[in-house]
Amino acid sequence: MASHKAGRMSEDIKRIVSGMLRELKDPRLHGGMMLTVVRCDVANDGSFCKVYISSFEGFESAKEAVKGLDSAKGLIKKEVSKVLGMKKCPELSFVADNSIERSAEITRRLKTLVPEENTDDREDETDGE
Repeated sequence: MASHKAGRMSEDIKRIVSGMLRELKDPRLHGGMMLTVVRCDVANDGSFCKVYISSFEGFESAKEAVKGLDSAKGLIKKEVSKVLGMKKCPELSFVADNSIERSAEITRRLKTLVPEENTDDREDETDGE
């Protein structure tokens, strides 16, 4: 079970990395991509952190973005250390995630399953009042 400190640190790192996505100059991060940090998992001892990145354009875009973030890992760690006031920043690893793509697919499927509203039932309910 994750400690409270690790949970707070996860949210702080998520917020910092999300803000840095707009500031980094790597073309792999700005090719029209809409990136998001899905979640961060910090180890209980605070030595490692997995950052899950997802893209609205799909899994391949997220993989490309992870390559760009890996090359900027030093700069990101420096910013995390500075903002959080840490002497030793967790080792960051970026992981491509397809959760946005998956949720969009689920939403599309659910919309096809939802039946149209039956107005006759609603009229019966209002007549009784």
